[in-house]
Amino acid sequence: MIYTVTLNPSIDYVMEVANYQSGMTNRAGKAIAYPGGKGINVSRILMANGVEATALGFLGGYTSEFISSALDGLGLKTKFTPISDATRINVKLKGQSETEINAPGPVITTAEWEDFKRTFRQLTPADIVIFSGSAPSSLPAGAYDELIALVLEKQARFVIDTTGDDLQRALPAKPILVKPNRDEVQALFNLADTSMPSLQAAGRQLIDAGAQNAIISLGGDGALLFTAEHTYFARPIVGQVKNSVGAGDSMIGGFVASWPTSADVVAAFSLGVASATATTFSDDIATPAKIKEIQNNVEVVEI
Repeated sequence: MIYTVTLNPSIDYVMEVANYQSGMTNRAGKAIAYPGGKGINVSRILMANGVEATALGFLGGYTSEFISSALDGLGLKTKFTPISDATRINVKLKGQSETEINAPGPVITTAEWEDFKRTFRQLTPADIVIFSGSAPSSLPAGAYDELIALVLEKQARFVIDTTGDDLQRALPAKPILVKPNRDEVQALFNLADTSMPSLQAAGRQLIDAGAQNAIISLGGDGALLFTAEHTYFARPIVGQVKNSVGAGDSMIGGFVASWPTSADVVAAFSLGVASATATTFSDDIATPAKIKEIQNNVEVVEI
């Protein structure tokens, strides 16, 4: 079984404002609410690629009802830990550029945290846990360290998509995959620039530090994949960009949908790139049809 972990889910309230003006009254041409959170997005793209996953995390308050109902409607399998505080609402403004306003996470009590950790007792060596996003500030420092230790205790495997110290500390535990973007890897290793040689050196550092596979996403410039012995580059695909939210999560979901069954890292990378690009070219998380359409245009070369 694959489990996705979203410690800080949200309702993403997206408003399209053609000519947004700060400090003025603006009227949205379109407004849509989605269940948000990086792990939830990964679950959705796994489902789009025909792979079942169970979404874990925290849900609470009046906002939890919307998220639970929406995920049930999508057919996602979930096992959220209930909390007393309300799940956050994030606002996304889409106009000539995209603006995101992310709310702080809920307060999670010690008892709620302990309840959540108990869900990891069911893990088996055949399971994969995908950790995505930041942790609410109310959780103890090193929350991901505790969860990774529980995964390793059960001899399960994990993927982690986070940044900074949380990512750095996770590397020696040998995650299946890490996926920082260009800006995140620059901050992680204090790179002077993000030229291709600098990014390739950073990718090697991720592998040397313990990651089994590492993807550095480059947005519209493609993506890099590093393994213990090889480096691959996925050429960018031209198309109309509609949405950047969930693209990185889709990359992870596509990779994991393929890798555990085929062990073909290039095929997994190709599906990850197709899934990420398909989401970028869609209004929401990509559909199976859109992923299949894009997959025909993915070109991966070894460098």
